[in-house]
Amino acid sequence: MFRTKRSGLIRRLWRSRAPVEGDAEADTRTRGPGGCCMGKGAKVSKGGAGTEAELKALTHSILKKIKEKQLEALLQAVESRGGARSPCLLLPSKVDSKLGQHSYPLPLLLYKVFRWPDLRHSSELKRLSCCESYGKVNPELVCCNPHHMSRLCELESPPPPYSRYPVDFLKAPDSQARLESGERAHWCVVAYWEEKTRVGRLYSVQEPSLDIFYDLPQGNGFCLGQLNSDNKSQLVQMVRSKIGYGIQLTREQDGVWVYNRSCYPIFIKSATLDNPDSRTLLVHKVFPGFSIKAFDYEKAYSLQRPNDHEFTQQPRTGFTVQISFVKGWGQCYTRQFISSCPCWLEVIFNTR
Repeated sequence: MFRTKRSGLIRRLWRSRAPVEGDAEADTRTRGPGGCCMGKGAKVSKGGAGTEAELKALTHSILKKIKEKQLEALLQAVESRGGARSPCLLLPSKVDSKLGQHSYPLPLLLYKVFRWPDLRHSSELKRLSCCESYGKVNPELVCCNPHHMSRLCELESPPPPYSRYPVDFLKAPDSQARLESGERAHWCVVAYWEEKTRVGRLYSVQEPSLDIFYDLPQGNGFCLGQLNSDNKSQLVQMVRSKIGYGIQLTREQDGVWVYNRSCYPIFIKSATLDNPDSRTLLVHKVFPGFSIKAFDYEKAYSLQRPNDHEFTQQPRTGFTVQISFVKGWGQCYTRQFISSCPCWLEVIFNTR
């Protein structure tokens, strides 16, 4: 009975692996009911290191050495695509596995199998702050849960055609007054907008990490699906249905990070993501499973130049980040301003 249950877990895990181009079985099982954008370069050709049979044999041999409870936790994380809270999968960090002509550390191999087949090096990854291994240097045991990791959004790479446009920060009604009052010990407030209308009240954030989602099986945070909206636009309703697990907003030592937990891209504009000497800002596209440092406190304070007209007129411009779900905006779109986007967020940071 023990062996049957264990082998069943391993079979289910293998069927839930990340899709590889030409692998119809994995493709079908990984996609959601409405299709799932797996992100830039997530599907790779089978012509990579090792054959499908070699990968299957190696994966099975690794999973057979993992405790049954750990297999159950890994399966929960993989089948929910990170939607369900799952514990860390602590395994030896210095065990390498050979696949074809390449040797991979155990954590990297599991990340490749269950999330990113195109993953080449651990430097492409960022560990989420919820993970036990977060911030630890060279531990003997490291978390191998693929949904406790994210891909780094490389700003140095050539940007997609979401080109430059004039700065167009919007102020949320009464948000400035809330910030000036200092009535709560919050580090930011979040406003949810549908086109030009703010929906619901401002959400004050005190905890270091916040999930913002539309429909999540479990978890705490800002649930957009519980807000009352009178917007009957078909486009707004379509985008609402695609927000899904949404994003995770986390305040860390080096700044504020945004992790895209949904199945569709998000678009971010922040003054600290661009060249400080630039007169315009870029909109950055963040694919599913990727993280980006959306706000840097040190850079934001350096932007507070007394002779800068923009900051003289709107002193909190450098302390605001705008995030649109699914739909982008800018010169390459019919939507020139974020106020034309169906569903978007405004994150206003507490300057104190």
